Amino acid sequence: MAVFCGQQTDTAADGTAAGKTERNRSMENFVQLKNVSKVYKMGEVEIRAVDGIEFSISKGEFVVIVGPSGAGKTTVLNILGGMDTATKGQVLVDGEDIAKYSPRRLTGYRRDDIGFVFQFYNLIPNLTALENVELALQICKHPLKAQDVLEEVGLGNRLKNFPAQLSGGEQQRVSIARALAKNPKLLLCDEPTGALDYQTGKAILKLLQDMCREKGMTVIVITHNSAIAPMADRVIQIKNGKVAQMRMNEAPMSVADIEW
Repeated sequence: MAVFCGQQTDTAADGTAAGKTERNRSMENFVQLKNVSKVYKMGEVEIRAVDGIEFSISKGEFVVIVGPSGAGKTTVLNILGGMDTATKGQVLVDGEDIAKYSPRRLTGYRRDDIGFVFQFYNLIPNLTALENVELALQICKHPLKAQDVLEEVGLGNRLKNFPAQLSGGEQQRVSIARALAKNPKLLLCDEPTGALDYQTGKAILKLLQDMCREKGMTVIVITHNSAIAPMADRVIQIKNGKVAQMRMNEAPMSVADIEW
């Protein structure tokens, strides 16, 4: 607390009143896409997978990105995850423009800051559930304990089972545990329920929602199933490579109350 001319002024840890404001702003704009485009060239033909997209996401939000097949959802997710690069525009994550990163820095970003959950699990078949998670953690800076995370997702009794011995829902839980155990800044989920039946899909969505609420993790889910949008804090609708609509849910629904 600093005192000037008889007035008290709150100061941040860096010694400036502006410091706290700046940190609050970074929380509100934890993820920002500014005029982002991705153009693929096939000979003389240009295909605009993403065309001038702009949106922002606050830290700790559960975000659902919806849109039909071919709308550009997966391209946006891959750009955010450092799996692909933007042709133009800014891609800001926690104040860093990853669009300017070299391939080497992007590798570090994917390794340390991003957790991916894929539609088809991508587990290594000759490793147990525990080993699949542990393998990913060997390259991380601040990983969580693999066994602890597997127990947290309800697989404490399946640690020594191989993927072929697990149901689809259990395999997806291993995939989620693998991503969570990296302790990432962003959890990116590409159609995480697309290969699952209705009840198992709901269980996986509940797990993701719980992880967001309990750990304050920023979670982004892309899907073509707009029925799950009410569970999100923020819903971004993408159409033809552009943001068609973005809205906030003041009172996100529990997954248990959603049907499709």
